[in-house]
Amino acid sequence: SPARPAAGTRPGRLWQPVPPLEAQPMTMLPAAPSPRRLGLVIDLDTCVGCQACVVVCKEWNTGGYGAPLADEPAYGAGPSGTWLNRVHGFEAGSGADGRMVHFPKSCLHCENAHCVTVCPTGASFKRAADGIVLVDEDKCIGCGLCAWACPYGARELDSQAGVMKKCTLCVDRIEATDLPESEREPACVRTCPATARHFGDLADPDSKVSRLVAERGGFDLMAELGYRPTNKYLPPRPGR
Repeated sequence: SPARPAAGTRPGRLWQPVPPLEAQPMTMLPAAPSPRRLGLVIDLDTCVGCQACVVVCKEWNTGGYGAPLADEPAYGAGPSGTWLNRVHGFEAGSGADGRMVHFPKSCLHCENAHCVTVCPTGASFKRAADGIVLVDEDKCIGCGLCAWACPYGARELDSQAGVMKKCTLCVDRIEATDLPESEREPACVRTCPATARHFGDLADPDSKVSRLVAERGGFDLMAELGYRPTNKYLPPRPGR
């Protein structure tokens, strides 16, 4: 088995010394609300739980990350791995009113992102321009504090890279000027066969995603906690 890293180092492909905490800036949230709030709107009425968004997220980010999203043991009896997007299934109602609700879950890019403010190295941060929450893997020491602070379970430790990873809203796609503008959206949105996933600016009341939220009664996940997630969910429609 591989040797354990020495004290003051972090695991990864290259173990690096960890700077003293007093030399590391604690990350703060932007001082003012972001002028744009890029995020997802997910329709729980039309999601069929096909896992296409999960698979394409893994594929796209394994190719785009500096270190692939790890699976251990990939072909063993009990494989486990790092996933930035997962879809859970829940039974709701009973009898004739019973139904299966498929619930996709990834980082919600919260306005009040505690995963940012607990980070001791400044690795976790929220972009002031558009509100996207990201991880600077060069600064991450894999301590896991951000995962403890996230009530949605949206962050995962990549055991091979030794750093925390999460949904980035495919910033490499949405900012890629060599892609046609119609394709500058997260891979999961491009792939969803049921059109259950939508991407846009939730700070713009006239955007498609804002109109969907207004028309369908979109809601925040666990709003009572006060994290103010950017991503919204559209509720299932009553059975017909």
